[in-house]
Amino acid sequence: MSDNLGFLIGDISRLIRRTFDQRAKAIGVTRPQWRVLTWLKRHEGISQSALADKLELDAMTLCRMVDRLQDAQLVERRPDAGDRRAWQLFLTAKGWALSDELEPIGEQLLQEALVDMPNGDRAQLQNLLELFRSNLQEIDETSTVRKNISNG
Repeated sequence: MSDNLGFLIGDISRLIRRTFDQRAKAIGVTRPQWRVLTWLKRHEGISQSALADKLELDAMTLCRMVDRLQDAQLVERRPDAGDRRAWQLFLTAKGWALSDELEPIGEQLLQEALVDMPNGDRAQLQNLLELFRSNLQEIDETSTVRKNISNG
C-alpha cells in the first residue's frame, strides 16, 4: 500500500531537513538559524513580528534567535521608520556570505535527490508542487479570513 500524498510530502520534507542539517553543521549552522537567514535573504527588511509569524515561532523565541545571530554579526536590527516599536531585520555582509555558503548545500542535496529523474519530469514536478502550494495558500488565506470574521 502506498503512502497518501500528505504523508509522502511530510516525509520528504523531514528527510531534506535532516540531511541538510547534517551538512550545514559542518559550517556551524543550526536549522533554526538557516531558516532565519534564508527568510531574511528573500525578505530583507521584514519586521521581527512578521518573521515570527512566517516561521510559526513565538515572538520571544525568534527574539532570542535574532539576538544570537546579531551577536554573531550575521543579522542586524534597524528601527522601523513607520513604527517606533518595531525592528526590521537585515543580513550583514557576514550573514549574506554564510547564506551564500548554505545555498549550494541545499542545491547539491536536491540534485542528489533528483538524480534518476529526467529533466522533463523535474520541470513537471516543480510545476505541480507550485500549483499544490498555491492551492494550499488560498485555502489557508480563506480559512484565516473566515476565522477573523467569526471572531470579529
